Amino acid sequence: MFVFRRAPHINPARDSAIALEGSHTLSGKAGQLQALSLEDQEYEVAFYTQVAAAIPEAPVPCCFDAVWNEDTNDWHLLLEDLTDSHFTLTYWPMPPTRPQSEAIVAARARFHAALWDDPRLGTSIGTWLEPHDPQIRRFAEEFARFADRVGDRLPAERRAVYERLIEEGHRLNACYHTHRNMTLLHGDAHVWNVFLPRDGGDDVRLSDWPGWRINVATGDLAYMMALHWFPDHRRRYERHLLDHYHATLLANGVSGYDRQALDNDYCLSVLWQITIPVWQAAYNIPSGIWWHHLERIFLAIDDLGCRDLLTV
Repeated sequence: MFVFRRAPHINPARDSAIALEGSHTLSGKAGQLQALSLEDQEYEVAFYTQVAAAIPEAPVPCCFDAVWNEDTNDWHLLLEDLTDSHFTLTYWPMPPTRPQSEAIVAARARFHAALWDDPRLGTSIGTWLEPHDPQIRRFAEEFARFADRVGDRLPAERRAVYERLIEEGHRLNACYHTHRNMTLLHGDAHVWNVFLPRDGGDDVRLSDWPGWRINVATGDLAYMMALHWFPDHRRRYERHLLDHYHATLLANGVSGYDRQALDNDYCLSVLWQITIPVWQAAYNIPSGIWWHHLERIFLAIDDLGCRDLLTV
C-alpha cells in the first residue's frame, strides 16, 4: 500500500479521486516503511511517462501527471485514488487465496503480453544489459561481503551454488542477449504491490514501479512465488498458476512461446532469485526479510532442479 503526501494546492474535499505522491513520499513495502531513493523516484516517474503512457490498457493506476526535475530532484506523481474500488492484501506475509493469485498472475500476463518483444524495448522503453554482463562482477563483489557477514551460517554447499552462478552467469544470460521473448518486468512483484478489485472482478492494478526493467517475464513470477512462498503453499499452487499465466499470455496475443519454454525460463529465473537476499542485505533490508527469502529460495531451487542449470 502507499502513504501519499498531500500537496498543498489539492483540496481533498474537491479532488477526492486523486492522490499525490511527492518528493518525501514513503512507500509501504511488505510491512516496512522506507523512503524512496532518488533513483527509485526517477524510475517510477519514468515508468508512468515512458511505459504506462505507451500502453493505455496497462493494468496500473491511472496517472494524471508525472514530473521529475533533474536539476532539483523534485518530483511528483498524480495517481488515481483506488481506495473505494480496490484493496491491498494486508496480512503480510500470508499469501493470497487461489482466486486472488489467479487474478494477480493474469494481470501480470496481460501487462507482459502488451510489451512482449515490442520493438520499443531498449529504444524508447528501458535499456538492455551490456553484452559483457558487468552486473555479474558487481554481484560477485557484493556476495563476498555477504559471505563474510553471514559466516558459517551460509553452508559450504550453498556458497558453492553462488560461486557457480557467478562463474556461469554470462552463459546463463545467453538467451537474454538474443533479445527474444522479452518484456518489461515489475522488478518487485510481491503480492502486496497489487490493488485487487473489491467486486472480485479482473480489474487488478499493479503498483509501485521503481524497479522496472527489460527481462524475461518469469522473473516476476519467480519473485512472487519461489522467493516469497513457503514450500507447501508453493507446491500446491505453482504449477496451476504457471498454466494460468501461460494461457493468459496466449489469449493476449503472445505466440511462439510454448509451455515448456515457460518452464525453462521459470527454472532459470528461480535460480537467479538467490541473488535477491544478497542485495537486500546490502541495502540494509531487515534480516527478518532476507533470511527467510534465502531459506525459501534454496528450497525452491532444490524442488525444481535448478542446480542442474549450473553444469555445462
